[in-house]
Amino acid sequence: MKTITINSLSELNMAAQNILEHSGEETIFALNGKMGAGKTTLIKAFCNVLGVKEVVSSPTFSLINEYSDKNKNPVFHFDFYRIKKLDEVYDIGYEEYFYSHNKCFIEWPELISELLPESYVYISIDEIEDGKRTISYKIK
Repeated sequence: MKTITINSLSELNMAAQNILEHSGEETIFALNGKMGAGKTTLIKAFCNVLGVKEVVSSPTFSLINEYSDKNKNPVFHFDFYRIKKLDEVYDIGYEEYFYSHNKCFIEWPELISELLPESYVYISIDEIEDGKRTISYKIK
């Protein structure tokens, strides 16, 4: 597992770029962390690096937001915090997104772990002193 220490928000784009560069052909990014750890903020950084121009916000109630990267490719942002049962994820047609070969960033992936593809980038965000964060990642 590789780890990046983030001392300030200004370092997030660099961290996002680093993770994307070391992710090979992976398109699924599963972000794990406590409430308020910075999952949505890191996804905003990923989207910024990918050239997304739309406003990036957490799809807490809609479950999914779709953006376009600089090449007009879809970028999908999921937030599964509020799901009660997996049927809700089946209902949105998750397979079309996960297996589309487009970037998918997933908040609260542990709630749908059995639906994740065989291979994906696992990202863990941990708060440390003074508001700093460690971002650890590996391909699973």
